[in-house]
Amino acid sequence: MMHHHDHTMNLSQLTHGAVHQLAPSFAYLPHTEHADGEFRLRRYSVIQFYHGDVVETSKHDFVQSSKINHYQGNIKRHFEPLLNSTLHSEGLREMCDLFVSHNELPDGQEIEIHQMRIASVFDETLVSPEGVHQDGFDHIAIIGIDRHNIVGGEIMLYRDNHEAPFFRKVLENGEVAMLADRELWHNACPIRAIDHNEEGHMDLFVLTARRH
Repeated sequence: MMHHHDHTMNLSQLTHGAVHQLAPSFAYLPHTEHADGEFRLRRYSVIQFYHGDVVETSKHDFVQSSKINHYQGNIKRHFEPLLNSTLHSEGLREMCDLFVSHNELPDGQEIEIHQMRIASVFDETLVSPEGVHQDGFDHIAIIGIDRHNIVGGEIMLYRDNHEAPFFRKVLENGEVAMLADRELWHNACPIRAIDHNEEGHMDLFVLTARRH
């Protein structure tokens, strides 16, 4: 078992109820016009977490510098927001609460929420087209919500971007991987459908936060 500093990488778990509540909304994720829009369906919202409650902000444009993302950097990407029923669910509140309390984030912390379905539309579908990368935040949580008819998709963590991963794991339903983004690099294995006659997918939430 690898020993790592608690705040560099930590695994925890959502309740079964939260997963059950959040899973159905992934069926309503739109395709986007972006480079990865055919196979990475997503919604995106920025919230603030006040006194244990999710408060929506009006920000919906997501930009990563091309220093960080060579794949789609410096492009303002607009995404549909999370559905209101998702945003105001107890499951999402639980997920944000876990993220904030683990990272000891202040009240009113702004959190960016990506809701993503990676669909197995190719023989091998890239989960992380940008490869080994950092996202440019202080804290990241990757939450597995559902895997259907796929193999692969393990999350891989690296001490730097030239080494082999020190950690790799399939995130089972409700598993939460918390990463210190400035200290670690991450990537994910491609996914493949098991039965090619049937749709396969991996559903994830990704939460990110910057310390102010």
